[in-house]
Amino acid sequence: MTDLKQAPLLPIICIMGPTASGKTSLAMQLADHLPCDLISVDSALVYKGMDIGTAKPTAEELKSYPHQLIDLIDPAQSYSAADFCRDAKAAIQSARSKQRYPVLVGGTMMYFKSLLQGLSPLPPADAAIRNDIEELAAQQGWEHIHQELAKVDPVSANRIHPNDPQRLTRALEVYRISSKSLTRLTEEKGQAVEGPVLQFAISTEERATLHQRIELRYKQMLAQGFEQEVKTLQQRSDLHPDLPSIRCVGYRQMWEYLQGDYDAKEMEFRGICATRQLAKRQLTWLRSWPDLTWLTTDDPDNLQTILGKLC
Repeated sequence: MTDLKQAPLLPIICIMGPTASGKTSLAMQLADHLPCDLISVDSALVYKGMDIGTAKPTAEELKSYPHQLIDLIDPAQSYSAADFCRDAKAAIQSARSKQRYPVLVGGTMMYFKSLLQGLSPLPPADAAIRNDIEELAAQQGWEHIHQELAKVDPVSANRIHPNDPQRLTRALEVYRISSKSLTRLTEEKGQAVEGPVLQFAISTEERATLHQRIELRYKQMLAQGFEQEVKTLQQRSDLHPDLPSIRCVGYRQMWEYLQGDYDAKEMEFRGICATRQLAKRQLTWLRSWPDLTWLTTDDPDNLQTILGKLC
């Protein structure tokens, strides 16, 4: 009896890029020409009820172009890179089992890195240890916490600013839980996703053009009811500005405006600036990303470039 050879794994198609660069539109075009499952790689789109400010595809778009890993959790909950890797691997396996191409589309570069290069085996948070660190900071200041971190993990201490309590807490917490530094654990990669990967990055040729697109989209969000969306979130007693969901770009600025920290004009200015800063960070990641094929926003040849790589 002859053994049947296992069919080769279909390549994963990654469409990366800064915010407002046209990733989702391109992924939808690809879905019109290729049997594929669209899988979101966006840390903001996982939240239910946060639609306008995250530029989530509309209900009509999602009906025609279903995206996986959207609307997964409540804004009061957290969703880690490890959660993403677990869910994305399941979605990729499901697509491949149907002989459909997995298309990963989004701009959360840490998610892409964790999935494609392997996730560092970091321990889960420990509320008691975290509380001890925060109490010590309250007594002696975050500069002291930074000094404590420098003793056990100088690389992380050099990378993390003394005025960044969230990352300082996490780095010192990791050491106290595992007796290993965050730097060491980051080097101990977990298993990356299997099979071939085709990676594309899309952006505008000029930074000024991307900035214009960001400003236009932010103004469109305001016109679509972004303020009311955040008002609804503020009415909940379990949501507060320190949650990852409310720290999403745009939401923090709107939240602060609604609690009276500044006026509407300042909110809009800060929201646009924060979005531009996000785009800058995303582009910084991508400039050092290996094996990328760059595409230009609104270039009519983008689709053929992707399809051509599959031949």
